[in-house]
Amino acid sequence: MTDLPNPPVAATRPHAFTFHGVTVEDPWAWLRDPGYPDVTDTDVLAYLAEENAYFDAVMAPLKPLSQRLFEEMRARIKEDESTVPQRDGDWVYWTDYETGGEYPRWWRRHVDGGADQLILDEPALAEGKEYFRLGAISGSPDGRWLAYAFDDNGSERFEVRVKDLTSGELLPDTIPGMLSEIVWTADSKGFLYGLANDNWRTDNARWHRLGEAVERDVEIFREADEGYRVSVGETQSRKWLLVSTGDHNSTEIYLLPADNPAAPLVCVAPRKEGREYDVDEHDGVLFLHTNDTDPQFRLVTAPVEAPGEWTERIAASPHFYMTGVTCFADFFIVEGREDGLDQIELHRYDPAVPPVRLTFPEASYVTGLGDNPEYAVAKLRLGYESMVTPGTVQDYDVATGALETLKVQEIPSGYDGSKYRTERLKIAARDGTKVPVSIVYPKDFPRDGSGKLYLYAYGAYGHAIPPGFSTSRMSFLDRGMAFAIAHIRGGDDLGQQWYHDGKLEKRTNSFTDFVDVAKGLIAQGYTHAGGIAIAGRSAGGELMGAVVNSDPELWGAVIADVPFVDVLNTMLDESLPLTPGEWPEWGNPIEDANAFALIRSYSPYDNVTAQDYPPLFISGGLNDPRVTYWEPAKWAAKLRATKTDRNVLLLKTNMGAGHGGKSGRWESLKEAAEEMAFVLWQLGVEG
Repeated sequence: MTDLPNPPVAATRPHAFTFHGVTVEDPWAWLRDPGYPDVTDTDVLAYLAEENAYFDAVMAPLKPLSQRLFEEMRARIKEDESTVPQRDGDWVYWTDYETGGEYPRWWRRHVDGGADQLILDEPALAEGKEYFRLGAISGSPDGRWLAYAFDDNGSERFEVRVKDLTSGELLPDTIPGMLSEIVWTADSKGFLYGLANDNWRTDNARWHRLGEAVERDVEIFREADEGYRVSVGETQSRKWLLVSTGDHNSTEIYLLPADNPAAPLVCVAPRKEGREYDVDEHDGVLFLHTNDTDPQFRLVTAPVEAPGEWTERIAASPHFYMTGVTCFADFFIVEGREDGLDQIELHRYDPAVPPVRLTFPEASYVTGLGDNPEYAVAKLRLGYESMVTPGTVQDYDVATGALETLKVQEIPSGYDGSKYRTERLKIAARDGTKVPVSIVYPKDFPRDGSGKLYLYAYGAYGHAIPPGFSTSRMSFLDRGMAFAIAHIRGGDDLGQQWYHDGKLEKRTNSFTDFVDVAKGLIAQGYTHAGGIAIAGRSAGGELMGAVVNSDPELWGAVIADVPFVDVLNTMLDESLPLTPGEWPEWGNPIEDANAFALIRSYSPYDNVTAQDYPPLFISGGLNDPRVTYWEPAKWAAKLRATKTDRNVLLLKTNMGAGHGGKSGRWESLKEAAEEMAFVLWQLGVEG
């Protein structure tokens, strides 16, 4: 396709700001509507419409390929998919899809038998809506009530409704603006939740009693620190409700008896800079998973009556990164990662009984606890998959150690795992650090440097990217490409220190790790410069922006979804929803001149230069509260005005969606097919 239409050109308008004696020019600042979150500025809307029209025009010749990709990806998904039923109290619960359905239906059946009961019909709730997302959903302990929350515009301000499962009727109880989980009190007469404030921050925990006006809900906790976020939860035993507050560095948790929500909150341990912990409970003893002495985390216990008196139960290990602890009636489970690979250990409460570590057959895989709502269980529900093994649901018999496979992800169009190979590599970064890389490719993939490769990473917030299975990915593999995940610093793939080594003043390690992984894959013959498509989302989109500035010649195509690229402006604006809570992750450039200088040195938008850039596919969401729509818009505008190449640059703004793109399993799959078609086009791979 050589006869492309002329791209839009965004106007420039003089705008500048000064911090720490440094003046920054920002001529595209006008793309932020001053009335946000309402976007009504006609110039802004006109520019976004022009970009969307240009996107449609450029992508029009690729529609047959996009449709072909969509159809093959859809053919790998079981249309009438259903989950494995799981017991919770007197009922067994599951979800399913109707053939062709975009959204699941929620079902239950009494353990003594009887008819299946449809408790929530998502397709009916979503009917006629451009966007629909179910948020929290929670059944009452007595099985009568179902509270659920939904978002129908992508703004992530959810509305709570309550359904009487005996009559099927909705109660008049309606709570708008919710942003939390829903946790019932023991008497089934009310629940805890949290509201988003005007800046989309959950700074409160509230108690709603059925039948009461929302205005009479009791605020049981309010957080004064604008950088902290409040959440609600419960222990596995459901004896205790939990109110948690914290930021990216510190945690403070309060206990509330589930049978007496009017009782005073009991603080487990007061907030302390850098100390994180979470809590479960067994037989009057608190189990706290904490990093108070080591970033690998340890397990301590304390009496409920004296929650601050900690006794070490499992010490931190340099080789085992403890990620969580769950207490069941007769044992507790410790989850973690060793050398980046998931591990599950079963511990008896008697410390004299040695723990049992579950074993799995593959060298690289993903596993963890699945849906285990009950406290007293003889079998544990697990999930398992790898880059070549479809998602598998298993039950682990605690008494015998036997693993029973209940379900393997069905791929209707067929799947032969022997056609693919997977490896876990370690590639040296420029400072000598070994960065893990998970890679899958066709078994006849060339190792002479001629191959094409898709490289994905995230690298922020301590979020690990697991080497799991993907049916969509097979469309790349079956066209001869390889797919790799770079487990770069900034995630916690190798432990919390791995996360710390990619944040704040060490943020650029994430970017250089990614570049060095790409160069290492080239050196090992997996691909060549220009033969690599790269992708990242949100903070991973920031990664994309950084590496196209630093090493543009390496990339043959770039997918940057809802990219966090206007980092300096966003971190300087404390009125934005996320900013104060993000300072522990990125630094506070308002108060700290060094943080200002560092962020300015790598912020993708601020570092666009007059050079050749690779082909770019950029997306945004008009209602996105996490990465505001103007970040990708400003970045695209500046790139168009500055870059020296003729490579295609596309900006697609979802005008009725938010951070996650379009909703519904088929609509979101269509977006994936568009991006895949763009990559195949730019890499010259036969479609």
